[in-house]
Amino acid sequence: MRSATLALAVASAVLPTFGQVVKRQSGNLPTITTEGNAFYAGGDRWYMRGVAYQPGGAADAADPLLDLDSLRRDVEQFQALGINAIRIYTIDNSQNHDEGMAILDEAGIYLTLDVNTPLVSLNRDSLDTLHASYNDVYLQSVFATVDAFAGYNNLALFFSGNEVINARNNTNAAPYVKAVTRDIKQYIAAQANRPIPVGYSAADVAQNIYPQAQYFACGEDATARADFFAFNDYSWCDPSSFTQSGWDAKVKLYGNYSLPLFLSEFGCIENEREWNEIAALYSTNMTSVYSGGLVYEYTIEPNGYGLVELQNGQVVPNQDFERLQAAYAATPNPTGEGGARSTTEVPDCPAEGEEWAVETDNLPVIPANAAQYIRDGAGAGPGLTEESSQWAGEPSETEPDLSNGSPVSEDLSNGTVPTGGESNGGGSSSNSSSNGTAAGDAAADSGAGSLQLSLSALLVGSAIAAAHVML
Repeated sequence: MRSATLALAVASAVLPTFGQVVKRQSGNLPTITTEGNAFYAGGDRWYMRGVAYQPGGAADAADPLLDLDSLRRDVEQFQALGINAIRIYTIDNSQNHDEGMAILDEAGIYLTLDVNTPLVSLNRDSLDTLHASYNDVYLQSVFATVDAFAGYNNLALFFSGNEVINARNNTNAAPYVKAVTRDIKQYIAAQANRPIPVGYSAADVAQNIYPQAQYFACGEDATARADFFAFNDYSWCDPSSFTQSGWDAKVKLYGNYSLPLFLSEFGCIENEREWNEIAALYSTNMTSVYSGGLVYEYTIEPNGYGLVELQNGQVVPNQDFERLQAAYAATPNPTGEGGARSTTEVPDCPAEGEEWAVETDNLPVIPANAAQYIRDGAGAGPGLTEESSQWAGEPSETEPDLSNGSPVSEDLSNGTVPTGGESNGGGSSSNSSSNGTAAGDAAADSGAGSLQLSLSALLVGSAIAAAHVML
């Protein structure tokens, strides 16, 4: 166990002054924090054991925390499965979530949350569409989601984006994703009363996944760096092993990585899912680098990945559920720190090349109206609007090619926003033609160009008051 006193002292030394966010509920769960390359809860290292939870799939775009009867029913299955976290891709930021978050908290469940919706998102089609969709209307919704969830102790983290870069030829979206990461972190620092880790959920594109990881962790501007990095990994297809799957090579590749790392989706369905990867993921072979992950996914949707089927409102677990339940029960977390490193070094940014088309350290400056939200607050969220934000607002004054952008974050809140030092954030975008991760799902069919942003929530402990959306 880490010393809670030491953690408090370290946090106090590096944290900025925070605003007065409304604390929604005290809850029972300790908030999640990051230190070095790991997550912690109440002084103990925290490993994510979770599932993706978006009943109805991405195309439905409904908020599962508002259907309280179904949520209570599903939470019983979460507890039976033995998980401690869920991932939700679409949320209605115009609604109050006190009751749903309390249900999760009482069951020992943390929320990891994407902050975008299918129509309120970035568009990665080209530099021009990225520039146009990175606008104040979009950021107002993102910031309103932060407001809606920052006060919950069991909000573990926000994903600032999901699979924006999903091919060899669209890495030029990375600076816009990183800018959203920066903006979210600045908003949290100015408006929340606790730090919230912000990170990115990447597609496991072989040619550029490692440069992505480097890029979101690099740079002198600490505000623009992510607090964690995650990727959707379907490379372990049973029957397999730690070495056969290539997971041993990934552990070696990320052995000195500076941020907490986890699998934001996993669970290949090419063959019967025996879930042998659970024993590997929570063994000391991997916990020096990885902090667990999120199984894809809870309900059976058209893509065939689900653990349960809904029949006339009733939940019917399948054999995947039962085997996963057994695998979790047979696999305790390592004792102690599990090989985590408390100190890390910021990596060099990846060099431009054939597989990484990012030529500059510049980022687009935040649109002027969105900068005002950081100072004054975002106001009410738009909810699950039927209108796209992608051409609706004022874009950044920076040119699409970033030639007049800036490598340094501007202090937008009278000194309360960190512009350097040891702080870590993320982002993401997508368009209607994108197809998300290797799993594939109905989001592509919905015609919604969706950047799934989500803030990773790095939460200080109460002692300091502090579907698979396929893009």
